[in-house]
Amino acid sequence: MLEIAKEDIISRLQFDNPWWETGRQGKIIYEDAPRRKYFETFSQNILDTSVRRAIVLMGPRRVGKTVMVYHSIRMLLDSDIRAENILYVSLETPIYTGLPLERILGYFQELFKHERTSKLFIFFDEIQYLREWEIHLKSLVDSFPSYRFVATGSAAAALRLKSTESGAGRFSDYVLPPLTFAEYLMFIGKENELISFEDHEFEGYEYSPLDTEELNKEFVNYLNFGGYPEAVFSKTIRLDPGQYIKSDIIDKVLLRDLPSLYGISDIQELNRLFTTLAYNSGNEVSLEGLSKSSGVAKNTIKRYLEYLEAAFLIRRVERIDQNVKRFKRAVCFKVYLTNPSMRAALFGQLKIDSGAMGAMTETAIFSQWQHSKMIELYYARWNSGEIDIVHLDQVHQSPSWIVEVKWSDRPHNSCSELDNCIEFVKKNPGVAQPIKITSRTIRDKNFLYKGVRFEFELASLYAYTLGANILRSIDAKVQRRRTQSLFNE
Repeated sequence: MLEIAKEDIISRLQFDNPWWETGRQGKIIYEDAPRRKYFETFSQNILDTSVRRAIVLMGPRRVGKTVMVYHSIRMLLDSDIRAENILYVSLETPIYTGLPLERILGYFQELFKHERTSKLFIFFDEIQYLREWEIHLKSLVDSFPSYRFVATGSAAAALRLKSTESGAGRFSDYVLPPLTFAEYLMFIGKENELISFEDHEFEGYEYSPLDTEELNKEFVNYLNFGGYPEAVFSKTIRLDPGQYIKSDIIDKVLLRDLPSLYGISDIQELNRLFTTLAYNSGNEVSLEGLSKSSGVAKNTIKRYLEYLEAAFLIRRVERIDQNVKRFKRAVCFKVYLTNPSMRAALFGQLKIDSGAMGAMTETAIFSQWQHSKMIELYYARWNSGEIDIVHLDQVHQSPSWIVEVKWSDRPHNSCSELDNCIEFVKKNPGVAQPIKITSRTIRDKNFLYKGVRFEFELASLYAYTLGANILRSIDAKVQRRRTQSLFNE
């Protein structure tokens, strides 16, 4: 195979880094796109060069990782970092195929006569396309301590597994999940139109719907396409989100990324399993049942589940019983798509009265919780009942709160459907009250049944509240870091 000429590689680098020519005054791709709430903490990590580590930005396809990189470049230029001190390389570009990172960096250094002690910012986008990327990146971090390296990748399986093997102490993993429902409303400019809030200072924020019907309508839109920023802003994609999500997101991971990473020979087998899981998102499944419905052997299913979870396509949730005991052999568990829009892409868009709305509402609620690393969630199932969400106190491993997720008003009028909660609370009296029950249109802040207090909340508003509170905690963390930085100065 003939080697690509050095001048051709440099020419491509110049094309990919237009700020070298235009300087900080020039326009940069995506700079006018809205910024994810995660941008501030991400950019602070980039600027904090006191920690000698590469930042590895992981996450599903099409959630805005590349856009966040370009926003970071804009931020660096606005912070008076010299344009020629910033390098962006997309390793998905064919001309870079197989090229060691060291050689690309060497061309950049040579082009601008950069020293080993220069303050440079290097962005490697889609780094998983380089074989054994983690070895190359670790070597660069060790060799050039004054350079700031940032890498992104969609095939999170490779990033997660290999970063723990070869990059220990050299990589800081940073996960960018799909949009929260709160971000979705913010992006379409309807947050203030549909939600009001009061700041109770010590008790936190209280949110209220301004238009329940419109809020529910946008919640259904969120389930169908709202987890992907590009789909939110493109009318063409919104008209046919299934084609975009399936071909550009699901198929690329299932048919290309995972098979190439793990040497999977039977791609259709993996595809059948994922299709089965997507259809059953929000429901309990078993290895035995998955094997029968997908035609895949149980041992193979175990391995595929690990791959799909590492690639941010699914999330497994463990089962406990009414006594909060875990099962030694977890043959049954719940599976949730990390982004509910994937189900709509495979099986058709949801409508407000679709039969799958209950399971997909539950999927969306769990999707909001992806944005918090500190929460340990389970579901409870026993002979006579089930609880959708159980939070266990990490110290005592006892349930502190529970939630029943419904896309229905029926439990408010047919209280016997709450008997499972009554039974669980009797077994676990430490569970906080009122117990949250989501519904489609009912809001009732203090509902007493058999001595237990319940609170009915709109499912759409609850999804918004989860995302909004988590994003506010991110903002608070940014503010604390700024304050600490000023104090240190």
